[in-house]
Amino acid sequence: MRLTHIAAGLCIAAGAVQTQAATISVEITNATHSIHFTPILAVAHTEANHLFRLGEEASDGLQMMAEGGSLDGLLTLADSIGADTVANPAEGLLAPGAMTTIASWDTGDADRLSIVAMLLPTNDGFVGLDSWQIPSEPGTYTLTLNGYDAGTEANDELIVDGSGAPGTPGIPANPSGNSGTMGTGVTSEESNTTVHIHRGNVGDTMVEGGASDLDSRVHRWLNPVAKVTITVH
Repeated sequence: MRLTHIAAGLCIAAGAVQTQAATISVEITNATHSIHFTPILAVAHTEANHLFRLGEEASDGLQMMAEGGSLDGLLTLADSIGADTVANPAEGLLAPGAMTTIASWDTGDADRLSIVAMLLPTNDGFVGLDSWQIPSEPGTYTLTLNGYDAGTEANDELIVDGSGAPGTPGIPANPSGNSGTMGTGVTSEESNTTVHIHRGNVGDTMVEGGASDLDSRVHRWLNPVAKVTITVH
């Protein structure tokens, strides 16, 4: 199948421009070195709806997911718009290099696909796919996904127990380990309060003190952070 690049990190089959109800399979791979994905949410919906939009303020549901990994708010949103959802296909965290699969998913009348999950350890970073048009032509389509900043919390890079609640500063967990303690904070404010491309963790190399609790040799990451392969049956 001939592929045509139409945007950075996105390929679709040439000529596949119409959409209709489809059965799809979705493979999601964590492409990072040492960042975990919290439980993933995949949503099939119509063109008029979005889980997030670049350059716009995050919804309460997106903030809950991006700061603490909770899918509750976004599931409520998806239910309110009549979307079809697959929540937590990996049955927990998706580790670096690991893959999870959604098999034979009947998307019904939906013609768009969105995917989100929090990136750990970050303050409010998430991997995201926004309203991708599901092709009607059978075939395999490969995308790479960026990491986004929800713009709802300063990226202080401090590990704080219980900080997953919206509005509570700090990183709630570090599944990959190798974190430090007693950091002073990389920053206490963010000038961009809309959803935007994440700058990645800054980190430092100090076990105690320094600006960050994250290790720049372990937790530093750049885009893209995920690979998604979608098969339209």
